[in-house]
Amino acid sequence: MTKDKFQQEVSTLKTFFTSYCEDKHENQKKKIYNLEYKDETFSFELNLCEDCHELISYSFERLQNCPHEIKPRCRKCPNPCYERTQWKSLAKIMKYSAIKLGLKKLKKVFSLKK
Repeated sequence: MTKDKFQQEVSTLKTFFTSYCEDKHENQKKKIYNLEYKDETFSFELNLCEDCHELISYSFERLQNCPHEIKPRCRKCPNPCYERTQWKSLAKIMKYSAIKLGLKKLKKVFSLKK
């Protein structure tokens, strides 16, 4: 996987987790992440609850160790690396956030057409 693809995947995870956690959980705490990938460091800060921090850290670890040169979507991967419980939790977050962000885009499109 290229560094750009890695950065894009990290960005997607950050967006989805932030959207979900802000709506569903309380007691968010800031945490700084420094991810190493192909001799480059990606640093950023996330404000999530402890459970979401644990799951996103797990997701980042899986992403960093993805063996595929051309990364498939995780749900279509021939060799899934997520444990079943983490996969179900991640799928729930992705589904919720994708719907929410999609509706935001639609709202924006329709408000521009006035």
